[in-house]
Amino acid sequence: MALSVPGYSPSFKRPPETLRLRRKRGRSLGTASAPAEPSEPATRRAARAAGLPLRPFPAAGRGGGGGGGGPAGARRNPFARLDNRPRAAAEPLEGPPRGQQEAPGPFLDSNQENDLLWEEKVPERTALTELHQTPHISFSESDIPPSESTELPVDWSIKTRLLFTSSQPFTWADHLKAQEEAQGIIQHCRATEVTLPQSIQDPKLSAELRCAFQQSLIYWLHPALSWLPLFPRIGADRKMAGKTAPWLNDETLQHVLMSDWSVSFTSLYNLLKTKLCPYFYVCTYQFTILFRAAGLAGDDVITALISPTTRGIREAMKNEGIEFSLPLIKQNGHEKRKVSGTGLRHGEEQAVSDEDEEESFSWLEEMGVQDKIKKPDVLSIKLYPSIHEVQMDHRPESVVFVKGMNTFTLLNFLINCKSLIATTGPQAGLPPTLLSPVAFRGATMQMLKARSVNVKTQALSGYRDQFSLEITGPIMPHSLHSVTMLLQSSQNGSFSAGLYTHEPTAVFNICPPKDEVLDKEAVHEELANCGLHPKTLDHLCQTPILGKLSLRHVEMNDYIYNWRS
Repeated sequence: MALSVPGYSPSFKRPPETLRLRRKRGRSLGTASAPAEPSEPATRRAARAAGLPLRPFPAAGRGGGGGGGGPAGARRNPFARLDNRPRAAAEPLEGPPRGQQEAPGPFLDSNQENDLLWEEKVPERTALTELHQTPHISFSESDIPPSESTELPVDWSIKTRLLFTSSQPFTWADHLKAQEEAQGIIQHCRATEVTLPQSIQDPKLSAELRCAFQQSLIYWLHPALSWLPLFPRIGADRKMAGKTAPWLNDETLQHVLMSDWSVSFTSLYNLLKTKLCPYFYVCTYQFTILFRAAGLAGDDVITALISPTTRGIREAMKNEGIEFSLPLIKQNGHEKRKVSGTGLRHGEEQAVSDEDEEESFSWLEEMGVQDKIKKPDVLSIKLYPSIHEVQMDHRPESVVFVKGMNTFTLLNFLINCKSLIATTGPQAGLPPTLLSPVAFRGATMQMLKARSVNVKTQALSGYRDQFSLEITGPIMPHSLHSVTMLLQSSQNGSFSAGLYTHEPTAVFNICPPKDEVLDKEAVHEELANCGLHPKTLDHLCQTPILGKLSLRHVEMNDYIYNWRS
């Protein structure tokens, strides 16, 4: 039978009796000598001598027994740091209270949510922390002009939703007549230039405005499967789950779909090369590609931007002989660090690596089995990618820039690339989505969805009418510019808009180095038949200035734009 030890608590369910007696003895001593200061522990005296800020020593004012004593000071937490002193009542907080934090704009909530979803794919913890701390980083702050101007900066990202608000109604955009709808389609197919007055008195009676609005909503898509959402493709598995996919187990049907897609892709590139198509997008389940004709964005040759990329894709492109650059890596100085590194020359680095190799196998010699075990090849045990190449995968910094004849090599690479199409999941066997502002072989005409809503908003004098116009779908740069030009006339130069960006395409607003400055008049003459309005063409010829940002909020007052990115 075990002996009963005083102060012992079986299974440590209760504190030992000795600790209770020690606490009680300290309290009784403090009560007996209330005016006197309690003795300081040696650790507290040492901390005070070192100059560390300390909490006030707990006062011994706790009454005993019946609880008739006065309130005592809070006993210090023994697990707290010495400098963890309580905050004084008058001491201001480090940041604003949680309920009083600066609220973002009404249109930024979903954009921030998209940013977080987009950044969840970043594998590196440190890189993710940096992204959260600085969600939007441009090339340099000096490149961004003042937010007020008569023209918007060009935005090459694809928008998924536009929400316009105004004090004047948008009823003119609803319920187009059959003749107006047909006229808008004909104007789009014939690339008819429509010029509206600066201000329209009664937009609802303006058939010209309604036809032009119908014209601005048209885009071209391939493939076209009405029961499947074909944009966006990145992160669309959840939306496509459960949808009918007859090609999943039919290799013949998959081959037919890919063959038709290759014909459409080649047709688009030929239109781009002959400057009959200004630009187009290729949307895969892994990345998005923007092809631009020569003359747009200040480039004198055909260009292509791919984002996001992985080391595997970049290595495959290198193996195919495609020359490309990483504009953001060069801008951020990673290449300089890669070249200079730690300051070692190539020979010194080789010597260091050889020494490390010898040390790594020295334990075999100590065991005496170095001759019985074959050493692995040096090349097979070296990590091929550098650290920053791995960290930038799936991030905006991994954007790839291809130009000139390398875009044609990229075309052939994409047509023959087996990893372009998913092999598992809801998108398995489905070719990438092609988006274009003009018609091409195998394309289907599609319409952006538009609807107007009238709501009552609270004001100082009661309630006032607030009118809104919502446009959803793959909204390309030419559509954004065309719609804002129409609203400038219909809303008398006064409206605001929230722009929701497909985050993987925001990095398309970077500006790679230019070889020369182009002649705008020559560019306009060469791209006159590309199917865009002359003002829209002039807008897309601008040099991008947003960097990795994209337009998030636009407001027009008295025909002056005020925008935020």
